[in-house]
Amino acid sequence: MSYQNPTQIFAEDVTEEKGENARLSAFVGAIAVGDLVKSTLGPKGMDKILQSGSTGQILVTNDGATILKSIALDNAAAKVLVNISKVQDDEVGDGTTSVAVLAAELLREAEQLVNQKIHPQTIIEGYRIASNAALTALENSAVDNSASPELFRKDLLAIARTTLSSKVLSQEREYFANLAVDAVLRMQGSTDLTHIQVIKKAGGKLSDSYLDSGFILDKKFGVNQPKRIENAKILVANTSMDTDKVKIFGARVKVDSTGKLAELEKAEREKMKQKVERIKAHGINCFVNRQLIYNWPEQLFSDAGIASIEHADFDGVERLALVTGAEITSTFDHPDMVKLGHCDVIEEVIIGEDTLIRFSGVAAGKACTVVLRGATEQLLDEAERSLHDALAVLSQTVKMPKTTLGGGCAEMVMAKAVDQAAQNVAGKKAIAVDSFAKALRQLPTILADNAGLDSSDLVARLRKAVYSGMSSSGLDLLTPGGGVADMRELGVVESYKLKRAVVNSASEAAELLLRVDNIIRAAPRRRERM
Repeated sequence: MSYQNPTQIFAEDVTEEKGENARLSAFVGAIAVGDLVKSTLGPKGMDKILQSGSTGQILVTNDGATILKSIALDNAAAKVLVNISKVQDDEVGDGTTSVAVLAAELLREAEQLVNQKIHPQTIIEGYRIASNAALTALENSAVDNSASPELFRKDLLAIARTTLSSKVLSQEREYFANLAVDAVLRMQGSTDLTHIQVIKKAGGKLSDSYLDSGFILDKKFGVNQPKRIENAKILVANTSMDTDKVKIFGARVKVDSTGKLAELEKAEREKMKQKVERIKAHGINCFVNRQLIYNWPEQLFSDAGIASIEHADFDGVERLALVTGAEITSTFDHPDMVKLGHCDVIEEVIIGEDTLIRFSGVAAGKACTVVLRGATEQLLDEAERSLHDALAVLSQTVKMPKTTLGGGCAEMVMAKAVDQAAQNVAGKKAIAVDSFAKALRQLPTILADNAGLDSSDLVARLRKAVYSGMSSSGLDLLTPGGGVADMRELGVVESYKLKRAVVNSASEAAELLLRVDNIIRAAPRRRERM
């Protein structure tokens, strides 16, 4: 009897992993990503250097989302973890490492349960019970101080300090926490961070950074124009102002003499002059253009006493229009229909070596600019990422003012609730609920490990404290020797929204990967040769 090949369904270059192998592949990928970023967690976390293969550009960072975004991964499960950290970054701005680490720990626990022959669906049900219990406990332990502006500001400062303590700005965190809180409170409850502009200028030290209540544009005024304008009326435009060269598109022009060419040029100049007249008719004293402005129109603006700024970068123009209350225009026939921007003073300022233009007293009083100074480009980039995390978390907290405690306290409170929930669950699901609590307890363990402390001893002490009712205990990692302390007294406060998002996203991602029992990889389609 000859051996017959079983019917082949997939194409030759498609590989399939089934059951155990597929699940193993999912667990291994996710756990590897968790292990990669977990050393960056907490106030004593380390940084990573990422070097681009093509450009050789260097990035020094401990921001989970930035690290994961920059690494090319092949494993499908690993990519799921990258995506949850991205979503966390977009939604709350911080907690990107925590969410990847928690999801990885949940899967590490799940792997052991699967090895004990517990069905993935049972584990998923257990995890679901556990995450509900955890989130309920988290909500009950959250505090809302938004009724008293004084206490609320204190909370915001504590959140900013906690967020910054794990970042490159931790040495100057007092200063930057105040700076971030001032910037966010100016926004009056908006979560649109485009109102806060960050300008990075290498040189000086981090503590030379400051918050400027105006809007700063990294440009210069034209030649011979006023360097200071009071009570400014600003027209923000996106139009070409470069027609003192002959530009007749798609046509060839033959002329008999240079005199005829001069006439053509004169006509072009006339056309430009009329355009400038139309712009002047708006009654403005500052003209900001996204494209370049040639010498001739610039001269016309100078003669009229209008300051013109050319080549304002795209972000700059969008933001300037938003901040001054202007609309970006590109035609100038109906001055009555154009919204002009307003601000009190436009003047040149010098930061470091460069001259920039500052718009102060802008119509939307929400706007401000943070000027970051620092020793190197890499440091400035990382400082900007750290500050962005703090600003994002603060703006979200202003919108949703509940706060919880950091330092592993919230995780331990949730673990306690999950443990209690496990006692009311029958059957194998209870083991899965227990595992969820174990994964939550891993976060304070990693915090202690990263600080070089004895994690098993510390976490056991923390567990005893929290389980015996001292529910504001957490790990104090900043005093030498460390220990279990009251987080409220130390001011280690985190946003409730952030913690909730971490637990939600991590348990959903773990659930998603647990359901996997088949991985099918298809090779890219080959090009058909003609």
